[in-house]
Amino acid sequence: MAVQFLLGTFISVINIMIHALVTVAAIDIARRAGLKHTVWPRSHLMAVMVMTAVILMVAHTVEVLVWALAYALVGAAPEGSELLYFTFVNYTTLGYGDITPVQGWRLTGPITAMNGILMFGWSTAVLFEVLRKTVEHLASISSLRVNSGDQGRRVDVDRAV
Repeated sequence: MAVQFLLGTFISVINIMIHALVTVAAIDIARRAGLKHTVWPRSHLMAVMVMTAVILMVAHTVEVLVWALAYALVGAAPEGSELLYFTFVNYTTLGYGDITPVQGWRLTGPITAMNGILMFGWSTAVLFEVLRKTVEHLASISSLRVNSGDQGRRVDVDRAV
């Protein structure tokens, strides 16, 4: 049981590091994209959110692949099962229905689920923060245009969300 816990902790730390790197990159990309002036705030906001979500989904997929590699190396998945499917079931906390870990590695499933919940919660927080910052920036652009008397197309942030 100690080996399972150590393996789960090790893989979880790797995934936390992956998620931290991707978070920093996603926020930087979203920040740069969010700083652009736009006449189409709804489209701009959607593009920033979709881009951020896609980046985070790629991170989750890589993290699932790290777990799948660990399962393959130690033989935690039952013989003949689809390793990637088995890993996604654990990581997303979908739950068991058709395949379960082999007896000697049963603790890896809940540890994988715990790691997945943490990563999905983290991603939710990142998406919310990117949304908040982008809307905040679009509001500041709108107020600058209104205050400067810009006769160009006004950015209506209240209608952007």
